Amino acid sequence: MKHILLTGATGFVGRQVLKKLSSIVEVKLSVIVRPSKVYQVKDIASIKKVIVTDDLFKESQTWWENTCHDIDLVIHCAWYAEAGKYLNSSKNVDCLIGSLMLVQGAVRAGVKRILGIGSCLEYNIDKEVLDVGTELKPNTLYAATKVSLYEAWRLYLKQEKVDFIWCRLFYLYGEGEDDRRLVAYVRKQIKQGKDVLMTEGNQVRDYLDVSVAGGKIADLAIGKETGLYNICSGQGITVRDLAIKIAKEEGGVSLLKFGAVDKKDIDPLVIVGVPNC
Repeated sequence: MKHILLTGATGFVGRQVLKKLSSIVEVKLSVIVRPSKVYQVKDIASIKKVIVTDDLFKESQTWWENTCHDIDLVIHCAWYAEAGKYLNSSKNVDCLIGSLMLVQGAVRAGVKRILGIGSCLEYNIDKEVLDVGTELKPNTLYAATKVSLYEAWRLYLKQEKVDFIWCRLFYLYGEGEDDRRLVAYVRKQIKQGKDVLMTEGNQVRDYLDVSVAGGKIADLAIGKETGLYNICSGQGITVRDLAIKIAKEEGGVSLLKFGAVDKKDIDPLVIVGVPNC
């Protein structure tokens, strides 16, 4: 039976990974959570151990080595991701440093397989259609720290003969989504009978349900493949068309106010992934 340690188990993506892993009888699960989040996982039968810490990114290499004792696989979903703030927050640096402590401790404990979560924003997004061979060109602190972690883990784990998987996420929506993110925002505003203030909505994005993404990540983690993977749909849709689709489902197309918000200068026109899993 494979013993898996999951970070970020109560987060937007992590909870979907947890859900998929919980359906697999051949795995034993341990999770790391903050004290305020224990209630979300304490009654999940598949979880054999709940490890509590105020901030896993401040834990030492020794703490990680002890925590990873008897662990076969680490899935690292935790990261600072507050909507509207995370892209250039200095907390990304804390996440990077803490994740380096994690990998060193895990390797010293004898972990033989590690999966990390990256972002499509690591790529040169001027290329518009992004496959795993697209050059990297981060233009936010979030993306830069993800690239730094990817490169450090890739080289270190190769040297230590540890299997490494890196999953670059594109635009996710669905269960547990922050109300400030597009899909959740549109639904919330319409349900409250309020105007949905948007740009013209001409941006093309690659959207994928987070439950599907979580399943893909879990499958890659417990499989035998290694390397880099795009977690995406491979299909582009304009923000306008997606908003209209959601508004029709909620019965509030008239509340959509396109052009009420200016498009950000750094917001590229097209980001679509090429899936390889």
